[in-house]
Amino acid sequence: MDPIGILRSQSTSSHLHPDDDFGLGNIIAMMQHSAALIGVYDEQERLRFTNESFRKAYYILPGEDLCWQQLMRRNFAAKRGTIIQSDDIDAWIASVRSRRGKNKVRTYESDLHCGAYIWVTETMLPNGWIIYVGTDVSELRQSERWLRQARDEAVRASSTDELTGVSNRRHIICQLERMLPSRPEKLHKPSEVAVEAGGTVGLLDIDHFKKINDTYGHQTGDEVLVTFARVVRETIKLRDAFGRFGGEEFLILFPGQSVKAANATIEQLYEAISQVRPVRNAPDLMISFCVGLTPILTSDDTSRIFSRCDAALYEAKECGRNQLKVFGQSDVEQESGRQTPFASCDGRQTLEQ
Repeated sequence: MDPIGILRSQSTSSHLHPDDDFGLGNIIAMMQHSAALIGVYDEQERLRFTNESFRKAYYILPGEDLCWQQLMRRNFAAKRGTIIQSDDIDAWIASVRSRRGKNKVRTYESDLHCGAYIWVTETMLPNGWIIYVGTDVSELRQSERWLRQARDEAVRASSTDELTGVSNRRHIICQLERMLPSRPEKLHKPSEVAVEAGGTVGLLDIDHFKKINDTYGHQTGDEVLVTFARVVRETIKLRDAFGRFGGEEFLILFPGQSVKAANATIEQLYEAISQVRPVRNAPDLMISFCVGLTPILTSDDTSRIFSRCDAALYEAKECGRNQLKVFGQSDVEQESGRQTPFASCDGRQTLEQ
């Protein structure tokens, strides 16, 4: 889509009519020649607009079709663009995507290989589009920069699982609490994205993980966890949340999405994971996992959600592993206390939806 078409499709301004090509054209021209770095990503993290400053800083040719991950990987390999303080680009991307796209406004500082020091503001629309605006603030005092960077690093560490780089238990539970329909509106921070209440929650567990540790050693077990987390984070949408719940268990959140939609994403994960060989010196070692899914109900709290996820996950394991089971909505709304709302163990079955 051309830049004017993008602006027209996203415009809600009372001062500019969507059909005013002259006004939209002037906005595009000003953005193109702005000293600020400006880039627009769609909901799939694909660049839809870049200005001259952005392209120069990140080495993008006019008209190139790139997504955020491709851009970061390419510049990391060439040692240009953003300075990434990590030797593992996959872990770095997984860590950033655990935070990116979760707040309405995200600000951070970024050093570039060219010597520039950029203050970045990313603003996200409810539909997932993100505008990146970077301002060169290289003249700021070095001592102030160091303090802010240390603070930002502490904030990142407090929300990130040290081994896998995805959200830690505390951070992913906070994300879940934002999805609860009964959560008081006053608890939402102004910078948070207006997450649609409800959705679907999944508890994932890597199959036979103890056997992997016992057979190949704990270092190999760690490699399996890191690889699994990376593949999941790369496969799911930016708006979806994913974090390590504990040990080999992970929590995945699908805000405002039905069980059917979540199930489709999980099937994509099964396909992606089946292609992975996490350990180079053990080419026969494959990863499989079980999932317990449940919809979020009107009167839910986190303990009820976790209880239903646990029940569905247990049934998945009982059915032979590499299974998906869903705790059906009609069953959880009953007061009878029945604990068997599951389908027969004949593959990755979804249940009453």
